[in-house]
Amino acid sequence: MSPVDTRPASAGPAAGHASASATRLTPGNALRPEDIAGQVAGGSVVVSQDVAGYALRLGDDALVLAQRLGWWVSRAPELEEDMALCNIALDLLGHARSFLTYAGGAWGKTEDDLAYFRDESQFRSVHLVEQPNGDFARTIARQLVVSTFQHLLYSQLIDSADATLAAISAKAVKEVKYHQDHSHQWVLRLGQGTEESRRRMLTGLELTWPYVAELFDDDELIGRLEGVAVRPSSLRVEFDRLIAEVLAEAGLEVPDVPRASGGGRSGEHSEYLGHLLAEMQVLARQHPGATW
Repeated sequence: MSPVDTRPASAGPAAGHASASATRLTPGNALRPEDIAGQVAGGSVVVSQDVAGYALRLGDDALVLAQRLGWWVSRAPELEEDMALCNIALDLLGHARSFLTYAGGAWGKTEDDLAYFRDESQFRSVHLVEQPNGDFARTIARQLVVSTFQHLLYSQLIDSADATLAAISAKAVKEVKYHQDHSHQWVLRLGQGTEESRRRMLTGLELTWPYVAELFDDDELIGRLEGVAVRPSSLRVEFDRLIAEVLAEAGLEVPDVPRASGGGRSGEHSEYLGHLLAEMQVLARQHPGATW
């Protein structure tokens, strides 16, 4: 089974939903990837094709952005920011591990299989997370968008009918709230700082905004997961309100720019993802099966 096959299984109209778990997963008992893997291997959690496809999207977004943010270690404007961006990257990597472990349960794949041994066209991340870091202000603009979106998403996903998605989200939402606050404070600092910092923040927003709309696109997979997945389009109004408040406080405005084409959810990516994956996957592919 391909690790990116998100077509509904042939078991009937309910195939898109996860089967009932023997034990509801909660933040206290099954959030570590190894615990999720154990639940799946033990048969108490059965992962459907559609739920796996949805978890794959969430995991890929987090994984690719974690890789991008990790680049800033030793390159941020100050030592404290080296640590802050590194910690955010590690949080996102933890989210990716949980989502990818859960997704892999449908195909007999591990988190490492999905992270290191898929090709570019098999990833389901949005274009926004794969964009180059640019300067610090551009990274902060991207982080403001992603963290605001993820906080809204996980805040609703904690009520998912799928117990594992709900449990992962219950932990992730607390961490993403910090990510959101961190980017908010930097937007204020840059927007209200010098003429140069304001110029860079405006440029960062203009370069980021073409990729925002893709976050809110609905598709057939979302439609098949009613009650399990969160419909992205349902988050747009609140997202726009929150972003407008932050930018107004910083003396900035939402850029008026056309949207980019997107296509990441179907495996169509920009030229940047291939280079990122080559760097991320090279060691695992050169030494498959190696352990520390």
